[in-house]
Amino acid sequence: MTDDMMAPRPVRDSQSEMAEIVLPNDANPLGALLGGRLMHWIDLAGAMAAHRHTRNYVVTASVDHIDFLVPVRVGDLVILRSSVNRVFHTSMEVGVKVYVENYIADTAQHVASAHLTFVAVNRDGKRLKVAPVIPETEEQQCRYDDAGRRREIRRSELERRRKIR
Repeated sequence: MTDDMMAPRPVRDSQSEMAEIVLPNDANPLGALLGGRLMHWIDLAGAMAAHRHTRNYVVTASVDHIDFLVPVRVGDLVILRSSVNRVFHTSMEVGVKVYVENYIADTAQHVASAHLTFVAVNRDGKRLKVAPVIPETEEQQCRYDDAGRRREIRRSELERRRKIR
């Protein structure tokens, strides 16, 4: 791995945006977006940010809690914005925010947010070290700090579950 690959990178280098139009195949019988389809899009948007940051293959290790805040209907435009919040060693937390955009009224509503953990791997699935991320704004610094707290919560929960087995 080259020194350039391990040079710290600003959050902005990983920022990604993806747009999807909700089609009938994406919806339930009531015409609302399927939760599983939205989770799929969230995973793709998160992976895009992780790929941009690592310049390598990544795999999804975990997804935190997701709340669906407002319904999304067939014909709606869904915007997913993602960026790397924090890098640990071989893993990183990526935040994804989802909006439904009314392109006629030029408005947007927050639909959901999620935090995903990705691990960088080579073609053989071996973990790779990830370059640090540099938060540049106050909001990015808050997400960076919060990611550390969420990681501790995930680790303690995993340890608790291992003890009960």
